[in-house]
Amino acid sequence: MPTATTSPTDLKTLTKQMRLDIIRMIEAAGNGHPGGSLSVIDILTVLYWKFLKHDPKKPDWDGRDRLILSKGHACPALYTAMAYRGYFPKSELMNLRKLGSPLQGHPDRLRMPGIEFSTGSLGQGLSVGVGMACAAKLDEKDFKTVVILGDGETQEGQCWEAFMSAPKWKLDNLIAIVDHNNGQIDGPVNEVMDIEPLGDKLRAFNWDVQAVDGHDLAALEAALAKAWSAKNGKPQAIVAKTVKGKGVSFMEHNIAWHGNAPKKDDADKACKEIEHGC
Repeated sequence: MPTATTSPTDLKTLTKQMRLDIIRMIEAAGNGHPGGSLSVIDILTVLYWKFLKHDPKKPDWDGRDRLILSKGHACPALYTAMAYRGYFPKSELMNLRKLGSPLQGHPDRLRMPGIEFSTGSLGQGLSVGVGMACAAKLDEKDFKTVVILGDGETQEGQCWEAFMSAPKWKLDNLIAIVDHNNGQIDGPVNEVMDIEPLGDKLRAFNWDVQAVDGHDLAALEAALAKAWSAKNGKPQAIVAKTVKGKGVSFMEHNIAWHGNAPKKDDADKACKEIEHGC
């Protein structure tokens, strides 16, 4: 299935609407992770509308590109993008975390077609992505594997084993995107366990690395286009500088909103800000 052709202006309108849905679905659930969902939604939008080969009617199509949201707690953003791309009705979003709903608190590939890997235990997604990219090389398939990691997640040692192994196998069909919002449940990433200089570390591990504003849709598209066309035997990394809670003033850079659901008053305020901003 070809990717959707949507202009940057249309995408901006789309991300605004999806941010509203993220707030409302987490409010309805009474539980969830708004901060990291709002920081990653622009990345997911550019991927789903501009790059990924996928077919919502055939989610197990062999020729599809593989996307792993390794920071699985940000699944409200993933579910929203999937709903808008036609994997399931948008009305289902309000059933987030409800008993019997396929929209679990972390992505579950056994419940939701289109989910490539059940994530939630941080640090595992990139290793699985390396395996998928290796499989593509061995089977001579041309699909890409994209893994989205949280910056706090890169404190996990398993990530670095994967970062080390991908260049050995010359996986230029693998793209790792770090949602670098400098926030994790225990506080700012640079205070909990500083990961800088992240880009230099990845280059030392023999990755091609780009740094980009993770909320600039045109810049994201340009960086992904470069990574997508790579044929140099190096895995591709994009360090996307983002804002936790992007679009809502009282959530931005506020660790308290890492995993707290807004009550109605806060949700109303958040949606009003998103409607008039972003």
